[in-house]
Amino acid sequence: MTSTLKMFAAGRSSILPATAWYLSDLGEFRGKQELYTRQSPQRLKALREHALIESAVSSNRIEGVSVEPSRVRDVLVSPRPLFRDRDEEEVRGYRDALTWIHQDAQRLPVANETIQRLHAMTRGEIWDAGLYKEKDGDIIERYPDGRERLRFRTVPAKETPAAMARLVGDWQACLEERWVPPLIALAAFNLDFLCIHPFRDGNGRVSRLLWLLQSYQLGFEVGRYISLERLVEQNKERYYETLELSSQRWHEGKHDPWPYINYVLFILKSAYREFVERVGETSEPRGSKTQMVLEAIAKMPGTFSLADLERACPGVSRDMIRRVLNTQKGQSVDCIGRGPGALWQRRGN
Repeated sequence: MTSTLKMFAAGRSSILPATAWYLSDLGEFRGKQELYTRQSPQRLKALREHALIESAVSSNRIEGVSVEPSRVRDVLVSPRPLFRDRDEEEVRGYRDALTWIHQDAQRLPVANETIQRLHAMTRGEIWDAGLYKEKDGDIIERYPDGRERLRFRTVPAKETPAAMARLVGDWQACLEERWVPPLIALAAFNLDFLCIHPFRDGNGRVSRLLWLLQSYQLGFEVGRYISLERLVEQNKERYYETLELSSQRWHEGKHDPWPYINYVLFILKSAYREFVERVGETSEPRGSKTQMVLEAIAKMPGTFSLADLERACPGVSRDMIRRVLNTQKGQSVDCIGRGPGALWQRRGN
């Protein structure tokens, strides 16, 4: 088994132009993210609450698990709901998993323990909740007339724990060694997870929770306000189509990951576009970029570089950062050295 991430580590796949465009657009949205999240606290609160409900309902409905519309608020909002069936329990479990991610994303490692706990939360009290599959389980497509088709042969049960250990290890190594841009790594991880298919059931739901967790850890917060799961459900045919295209010959490491990777990036971009529309186009308050740089300076350790400030102020140009530094020189900061690589030091350190 050669995973998508391993393909990138070996330098066996180059980024497509369409993918580069997605990355550029998403980088721009991320740069403006803080501006939008400063607008209208009440509207943002309503968006968060709505996205939580939509995500729990849509992600489960994709897998054929549903709740009567009249029961949605009782199941998802009530502090101690009384469930009528397993479907209601699983939808509520997904909502609780979302809440966990929303609250603790930066502290949750992308590790087997986290993955198995997310599965347990979404599967309720079923006997194998949180456990990797004990029997082989291929993905079979069944037609209304009774015909069946093998869509994908998953990793055998006995090889699953080792495959998952490699996957989470590859994820960390990819981020540290920069085999590819992080968003591509996120989509590749998602593809590999779905191809391994580590659980008897519930793999799709866990994959979407991991997608959300990893996007938060990479600084892409749009899933808090716009349901990624709803967008996947609305584009469900494309989801299955690109997944099938990208999983062909996956076991031999000769697959084409780009249809699925571009699908993941498309969903993220769609979410950001909807977020901007819902919050409303905003003009930047005068001096907001200056204030962003000043706040970043205040949070810097004693000594820092221009590059450190650039990373802390996405969307702010290098020239703008230089201007703010120069206005603060001799007041709140001092320049140590000369030239573009010069370090700066906050006064009082």
